[in-house]
Amino acid sequence: MSDWIDFYDFKHSVIYVNARHRDVHYRIIAEDIRAYVPSQTAHVLDYGCGEATSADLIVAACAQLVLAEAAPNVRASLTMRYPGHPKIAVVTAEQVAALPKASFDLIVMHSVAQYLTTAELDRLLTMVRALLKPGGLFVLGDIVPPHLAAPAAALALLRFGAANGFFWAAAFGLVRITASDYLRLKKTVGLSHYTESAILERLKRSGFTAERAARNIGHNQSRMTFLCRANSR
Repeated sequence: MSDWIDFYDFKHSVIYVNARHRDVHYRIIAEDIRAYVPSQTAHVLDYGCGEATSADLIVAACAQLVLAEAAPNVRASLTMRYPGHPKIAVVTAEQVAALPKASFDLIVMHSVAQYLTTAELDRLLTMVRALLKPGGLFVLGDIVPPHLAAPAAALALLRFGAANGFFWAAAFGLVRITASDYLRLKKTVGLSHYTESAILERLKRSGFTAERAARNIGHNQSRMTFLCRANSR
């Protein structure tokens, strides 16, 4: 995953075509995550949160929000964005792994699994299961299916841009991708893709009972979100 972390640790026009794209992207994700927060007393972990520019929407619905981000520059910007916030903690992946068991009512891992090997994903699922409170919910979002993933993502971006005022920027952004490090990494490092049945089986082996959500978190509805509960030990 380190190559992908390095890529996302710096601002690229191929990640977000402009500031509006970035802000609307994170606002929709935050709204979708907020819908899963069970109560005002809930402790929530957003693992691999990215820039999380709308984290205030989530924290308004819970008692504590932990933002875990592996990319150092992104994490530094998060710390600057939410300085001294009494309900938001910004931590490293290593710090998450050291947290006490059964710490969270809700854990979200959105748009992370595709950048992990299957072994890395299995290790994270084991960690998540340990951190989840009994009866807590784990939301695994943005699982990429194996067929037509790139065309579907491009079409979703264009539709997203048309609906939110940055269609032409999105179109030019797709052109820029063809000469970007993103395609190089995709070819050399690769992305992980899963069918619905494959990810459900992987979650089952990791000790979860899971089902596919009616819709994916975020704008790309060709991808999948899964709602997971830890089985009793």
